[in-house]
Amino acid sequence: MTRPLLAPGSVALVGGGPGDPELLTLRAARILAVAEVVVHDQLVSDAVLSLAPAEAERIYVGKESGKHTLPQAEINALLVRLALDGKRVVRLKGGDPYVFGRGGEEAQDLRAAGIPFEVVPGITAACGAGAYAGIPLTHRDHAQSVVFVTGHLKDDSTDLDWPALTRDQQTVVVYMGVLSLPEISRQLIAHGMPPDRPAACVRRATHASQCCITGTIANLPERVIAAGIRPPALLIIGNVVSLHDTLNWFAATHD
Repeated sequence: MTRPLLAPGSVALVGGGPGDPELLTLRAARILAVAEVVVHDQLVSDAVLSLAPAEAERIYVGKESGKHTLPQAEINALLVRLALDGKRVVRLKGGDPYVFGRGGEEAQDLRAAGIPFEVVPGITAACGAGAYAGIPLTHRDHAQSVVFVTGHLKDDSTDLDWPALTRDQQTVVVYMGVLSLPEISRQLIAHGMPPDRPAACVRRATHASQCCITGTIANLPERVIAAGIRPPALLIIGNVVSLHDTLNWFAATHD
């Protein structure tokens, strides 16, 4: 049975996926079609945003490096206020709301205010980048586990569990780590990661303008700087990156 769509006075935390609108879930597209207000992030593509009604109010609350349109607490309060006004509210995020999307914090405040909400998962950036860059995140010959970490913590530090991230037969995906890449490289090598472990940086994953820079954990920082790569981009570290040249199907379709 199909569940009812967004009711007045409720909020849907919707994952907009990695960018390509064809990767959006059916549930996300159906909810967007009835939205009265869309509160959206920087990483939401225009193609996905266009699925909302033309008359729907669009409120940009994106966070860029060193620049936040609204602090997170104010975004949470905005969602509560809009719902209390009786609006059908979609909080539209790039990727998945619960994977480094702060959706958990927003859901907590909605629940505390008594606001009905639902969460619509989306394809997270790691899965989109891996698939479209020809880098399977797991592979029986190369990686039996995958770890998602953020390169930018709440206190602006990059203090991670470095020894755990250096293990063999593991893929490490770093969100929001491009600006910290030199430090990430230094720390991983200092804690035992082989300098020649394959690594990649994927920018604008699943878009026609996708760019993938590959190398090793030792030389990737200089290659990323030389290519002028800036956020938003994703880092993938592990032996699975060695499959990029063979499995890079998406680039072949855009030559």
